[in-house]
Amino acid sequence: MEKNLPKPDVKPANPCFSSGPCAKRPGWNLDALKGATTGRSHRAGPAKAKLKEVIEKQRKILGIPDDYKVGIVPASDTGAFEMALWSLLGARGVDVLAWESFSSGWAGDIKNQLKLENANYHEAGYGELPDLSQVSFDNDVVFVWNGTTSGVRVPDGDWINAGRSGLTLCDATSAVFAYDLPWDKLDVTTWSWQKVLGGEAAHGMIVLSPRAVEKLESYTPNWPLPKIFRLTKKGKLIEGIFVGETINTPSMLAVEDCLDALNWVESIGGLSETISRSESSFQAIESWVNDTDWIDFLATEPATRSTTSVCLKITDDWFTAQDDENQASLIGEMCKSLDKEGVAFDIKGYRDAPPGLRIWCGATVEPGDVAALLQWLEWAYTTTKEQQQKQAA
Repeated sequence: MEKNLPKPDVKPANPCFSSGPCAKRPGWNLDALKGATTGRSHRAGPAKAKLKEVIEKQRKILGIPDDYKVGIVPASDTGAFEMALWSLLGARGVDVLAWESFSSGWAGDIKNQLKLENANYHEAGYGELPDLSQVSFDNDVVFVWNGTTSGVRVPDGDWINAGRSGLTLCDATSAVFAYDLPWDKLDVTTWSWQKVLGGEAAHGMIVLSPRAVEKLESYTPNWPLPKIFRLTKKGKLIEGIFVGETINTPSMLAVEDCLDALNWVESIGGLSETISRSESSFQAIESWVNDTDWIDFLATEPATRSTTSVCLKITDDWFTAQDDENQASLIGEMCKSLDKEGVAFDIKGYRDAPPGLRIWCGATVEPGDVAALLQWLEWAYTTTKEQQQKQAA
């Protein structure tokens, strides 16, 4: 590796590479929120119309079938997915896939909070994917599409049985708007506005297939459900949730911001273009990794590498010889130097993941900014390594 590497000449125009909340859409400023119905009840006609518009724009852009229900619910993707787990599981066995922090969290909730006894856990470490061929679709199946903290995703929907008996419950928060999801294979799908749309946090989306609605209206869990988890009343789906009548009070500023992001998506060409932008950013990183001898993807298999939450590990012998604490400290120093230079904010790997980097490549990130970042990663690692070696000498 070249020593005394000079600072690159070009910085990313936008240094926001956080994996959530994520970068705002290009050109965004506070003027985008001028039309917000602030100071109005969210039940008032104009506010309710905006909430419904958020629902219908997402349905249209994502190609969600007309007979699927799309709703806005509290507490971001976490609230949406907990709502699904607590409302739908327990009638039959469940297969749970866990291979990073959030999927492991769902597994923990199913085991320790819902205390489901008829549960099979398919687990893998960071960088790996469980054996999908072992999943039983006679059971309900719980999984994430894109492991945000490991950069590992399911490769496609081909592994999901079209003739399944159980439901598929998919946390797709860092996948929606970045992949063309097979809706016919997904019975419950959740995400938040803060990921690929670059929206503000606190609001979640939930999509229910007709099979999921039938299950909700025919099954009552054995445990009590808090108000914010209830999708039915007197055995019938609460239809208002799916036309903009939210369970609790939403932020109309966040709603306006989401509409702005959706309008931007429409203006650039829709889903195909948001997918293309994410793939372009990922491909820039992929090419750089292939040409760089000290770094690699955390995801071991190319087909399972996320194109949004891109997680990298340092493979240099000097780095790997350090213990975990020193590795984490070195990554921290590297990220601090990039932050100080105004080059990259919030790219340190997730706290529970192996020490490494995590770079968001969703659609609101400019591919050119990702390309500019890569030379700075080279500079930051080289500089940090040299400083540490001098101190140790």
